[in-house]
Amino acid sequence: MERGVEDRNILDQFAEEFCTIVEKHVKYIIVSGFVAISHGRRRATEDIDMIIEKISLEVFDSLHSDLVNGGFQCLQSTKVTDIFEYLQKGDSVRYVRTGTFLPPEMEIKFAKDELDEMQIKTRVQLELTGMNIWFSNIDFNIAFKEELLKSDKDIEDAKHLRIIYSDEIDALFIDQIKEKIRRLRLQQ
Repeated sequence: MERGVEDRNILDQFAEEFCTIVEKHVKYIIVSGFVAISHGRRRATEDIDMIIEKISLEVFDSLHSDLVNGGFQCLQSTKVTDIFEYLQKGDSVRYVRTGTFLPPEMEIKFAKDELDEMQIKTRVQLELTGMNIWFSNIDFNIAFKEELLKSDKDIEDAKHLRIIYSDEIDALFIDQIKEKIRRLRLQQ
C-alpha cells in the first residue's frame, strides 16, 4: 500500500504536533523512513522513529504528562514508571492519538551510544520538508540505511535522499559514520 497526499498530511500533522510537545522537554531527532517520506518518497509506513536524549524520570514524567494532555497515549502502559523502565532497558515505546490503536505511531527510544548522541548534536531542520521538526542529518540517515538497516525499502530511501541532497552530502563523512556503525552496532 502506498500512501497518498491525504495520508502524508495526516503523518506530517501527527509528527509536528508530537514533536512540538517533546521539544519543550528534551532534544530529539526523527530518523529512518519518515525522513525519506517527508522528502516526497512514496512508501508505506505506520510509525515515525524518534530518538531522544537520556533524561531523568522526573523530566520524562513531565514529558509524558504533556503528551497525554496533548491527546496522545502510550501503547505499552499508562504508568510512567513502567514506560520509563522500557526506555531505560533500551526498548522503544509507542505513542498514538488517545482512544485509537491505529497508525500513525511515534516510536521513541533513548539515545543508546555515541552514534545516537552525535546525531542529536548535529540535528537539523530540513527546509525541504516544510516542517518545524528536528531530523538526524542526511549523512547519518544515508549511512544507517545503507550500512545497518539494509532492507530494500531502506536502500531505496537512501537512494532517494542521495538524489535530493546530491550537492550537499559528504561521502567521506558517510563512510566515517558507516565505520562507527560497524564498530559500535555490528560487532556486538
